[in-house]
Amino acid sequence: MRKINWYPGHMNKAKNQIEEKLSLVDVVIEVLDARVPESSRNPVVAKLTDQKPKVIVLNKSDLADPKLTKRWKNYYENENTVVVALDSKHNSKLPELLKAIKKASAAKIEKLTQKGVVNPVIRAICVGIPNCGKSTILNRLVGKNVAVVGNKPGVTKNQNWLKVNQQIELLDTPGILWPKFEDPEVGMKLAAIGSIKETVFQFDDVALFLLDYLHSFYPKQLDKYLNTIDFDENLPELLMTMTQKFGFRDDYDRYSYHFIQQVRKLKLGQITFDYLKEVSHDD
Repeated sequence: MRKINWYPGHMNKAKNQIEEKLSLVDVVIEVLDARVPESSRNPVVAKLTDQKPKVIVLNKSDLADPKLTKRWKNYYENENTVVVALDSKHNSKLPELLKAIKKASAAKIEKLTQKGVVNPVIRAICVGIPNCGKSTILNRLVGKNVAVVGNKPGVTKNQNWLKVNQQIELLDTPGILWPKFEDPEVGMKLAAIGSIKETVFQFDDVALFLLDYLHSFYPKQLDKYLNTIDFDENLPELLMTMTQKFGFRDDYDRYSYHFIQQVRKLKLGQITFDYLKEVSHDD
């Protein structure tokens, strides 16, 4: 499996900016992709923000396996972290996020209140990898399109303070990856969900990874998608057969990209690519 590494200069700059702003921040909102909760946790940012109260948002939960999203939520809550599972585009759970921010910053609010501060303002910073849905969440919270959104990595370029209400201000930040993926599967997972620019990985590598993963953990969904095509342990041969059967002739690379898009668009159902060892996908 070929490794995927991508760390443009603006990401290092953004990391430094987050570090500079942390002294102004009361709580950290860490937005994770519910399909890859652990793989979308940036270890560099996690280390930087380790001493701050934290809210974890499992975003894009509509795309993930709901059973596993529930298990991941419980897992992070057992680490004494406030967790909200969210679909920022389609549902109305944002009030839960506001409550979570207040809960995570309760100690700070109490401290300020005891000092006589009326209606203390809580400042939060929103962090996450590219294309995890940070800006969509912020726009929903603020109630207008103040943060640039897009279904591709690298849309947010600057840091901006946004006023949610009289009590909460949020700092938006660009999505940040880390310099090197020690586990090559992490790179494959992030490529599969669209958090890495498509110019830095091979489509067939990711398609082959997806076939192997789906066969291992979501065999029923894969069999239904393959229809009359028998699963072949020789994955490159299987991918070539799929290329031809699904009408792409011998355009292996174009079909590989199409298959990745099919997975992203839920044509094979709600898929989670990170799993807890004690959790069975068939539970």
